[in-house]
Amino acid sequence: MNSDQIIKQLEKYIKLTDLELIILTHCHYDHTAAAAAIAEKSGAKVGVHEDDLEGVNDEYLSVSILFGDRAPAVKPTITYKEGDKIEIGNGEYLEVIHTPGHSKGSICLYEPVSKSLFSGDTVFTSGSFGRMDLEGSEPDKMLGSVEKLIKLDVKNIYSGHGAPTDKDGNNQIMASYTMLKMMMKA
Repeated sequence: MNSDQIIKQLEKYIKLTDLELIILTHCHYDHTAAAAAIAEKSGAKVGVHEDDLEGVNDEYLSVSILFGDRAPAVKPTITYKEGDKIEIGNGEYLEVIHTPGHSKGSICLYEPVSKSLFSGDTVFTSGSFGRMDLEGSEPDKMLGSVEKLIKLDVKNIYSGHGAPTDKDGNNQIMASYTMLKMMMKA
């Protein structure tokens, strides 16, 4: 959420003005709070799934109120939907996978060459998944969202929280699915 820290980390790897796009995996404050400042300093565009567009600037849907703050001032200029492909160079792309549950417009981004999944807060490693008790969550859709991810060939997972993993991505997703199914039966 701290734009200065994020910019400092980014500048270790790229020139900030080379940043062209910031993709928000969902509208929650802990993922969007720094986007406006980073976009302003870099000139990058900001994208989000069409179902979370209104939530980015809403205190309740962004859950900024839980952080004791107002909704971020970021204004996404690009909206995504299921199946969109975002070119990232060298013939590679990120495929947008709409995974409602944690929020209405939660997305995961899949890169098939490296078999990488940027999962936002849909799934985490070690059998975890995003909360479904927040304003705008859709718990009845989460299981179907994770089922979409089971069908992918995933090696690497970069989730919205916790360390990334480069081992057994598919098994990590299956563990999340199993835990979610058990929770839904309880």
